[in-house]
Amino acid sequence: MTSDASSAVPATAGQNPCCGTAEQAAAADACCAPAAKADAIAEGAGCCGPAATVGAGERLPVIVIGAGPVGLAAAAHLHEQGVPFLVLEAGDQVGASVRQWSHVGLFSPWRYDIDPAGRRLLTAAGWAAPDEQELPTGADLVDTYLEPLAKLPAIAAHLRLGARVTAISRVGADRVRTVGRADLPFVVRLADGTEITGSAIIDASGTWRTPNPLGVNGLPAHGEPEAADLIDHALPDVLGTDRDAHAGKHTIVIGSGHSAANTLLDLARLAETEPGTRITWAVRGGSAQRAFGGEDADELPARGALGSGLHTLVDTGRLDLVTGFGVHTARTSGDTITLIATDGRELTADRVVSATGFRPDHSIAGELRLDLDPILGCTRTLAELIDPNQHSCGTVSPHGYRELGQPEPNYYAVGMKSYGRAPTFLMATGYEQVRSIAAALAGDYDAADDVQLDLPETGVCSVNLVAGQAGRLGPTGNAVRAEPGVTGLLSLTATGGSCCS
Repeated sequence: MTSDASSAVPATAGQNPCCGTAEQAAAADACCAPAAKADAIAEGAGCCGPAATVGAGERLPVIVIGAGPVGLAAAAHLHEQGVPFLVLEAGDQVGASVRQWSHVGLFSPWRYDIDPAGRRLLTAAGWAAPDEQELPTGADLVDTYLEPLAKLPAIAAHLRLGARVTAISRVGADRVRTVGRADLPFVVRLADGTEITGSAIIDASGTWRTPNPLGVNGLPAHGEPEAADLIDHALPDVLGTDRDAHAGKHTIVIGSGHSAANTLLDLARLAETEPGTRITWAVRGGSAQRAFGGEDADELPARGALGSGLHTLVDTGRLDLVTGFGVHTARTSGDTITLIATDGRELTADRVVSATGFRPDHSIAGELRLDLDPILGCTRTLAELIDPNQHSCGTVSPHGYRELGQPEPNYYAVGMKSYGRAPTFLMATGYEQVRSIAAALAGDYDAADDVQLDLPETGVCSVNLVAGQAGRLGPTGNAVRAEPGVTGLLSLTATGGSCCS
């Protein structure tokens, strides 16, 4: 570019172009028009700064945050749509959060765990698909599906590991600016200070790193931070790497969701071979009935077996059940921890497992215009479809880019994060979310609006439908396979408040 302002690349309507010199750029508040910015970057202009990531004539990529199942599905669908993309993963491997619960078995078969676009890409590369009816573990999901998908040239060339996003904004504008806002590129800042520009954001970062606290009122219990060394969050590997912390010890499990049930069943297996292993299960509600789920009525047998197995542990006295226990205070004394309820009751143990669910963290989008439901922390439109006060796991409607849209154009939170605090997320739903969004970003709105799901019957979720089954026995041990809600994988999230959790 020359220093003659008249030779600058024309701007789109209502925008300033990039100017030829840094001085002219500063005077004109330049770098506002995406096309002008791309040309300026290619020609070495200084006005657009270090955020430059695109050459002349190229489209800015869609930035996908997170390389878990839903993030990689988004990449696969964007590839099929011919939309450039870049996947940013905070961990040093894909599926970083899934690897944290790799020991856990899923209760949804492979048929529902593989995104259709991902399957098509893998099949074209000669991938040997697993048996659709088998139940994978988290490790199987990573090794058999996520890793091979991420290694395909179509994905690998656009994947950055160790890239933790710390903030998102618009180039040259904060949240207040309105004029021309929708035409400004997004700027994504990483932990190392790098800034990357993009045309749209698909945030599939999940909620694994932001678990709910122990406190019954949604706040950390008094003393909880100081007791952190004796508190595990959801799904510790009590039969593997975490065995020594629980073998021959007394563990309190807080929560009434699938994650709590899975841990309780594993602890019961541990107790069979490790004398002195004790288990206390504390729930906030007045009954544990909701945790038993559909049992024999569940269309997914492994999920039904989870509830039946848990029911058996209670009926046979292999654990101590404490109801109506809302944690107010956590206090340590040496190697023990005492939980104090709001009514003054106390439970003392060697270890606590906090399986109280997860919540989204929207702090990285603080400079974007988000309109979040005040209860769930998802979009207001989606909240009406997934509110656990009104919906169970079987009554959530399919939804896509329209329901996930925000006042900030082309920003979408997807997957578990899209559901806020609602515990009714299905991973297959996440796959359909990103298919719809990718079609919309490609301009194919007919496909984007054609939102459909192929799911099995979800079985009984309502607690009043399983009342009276207290005498029913169910399997325990290896036959019980539970899916953690953080990834959703066909079932629901591990929270402590929903009939479906």
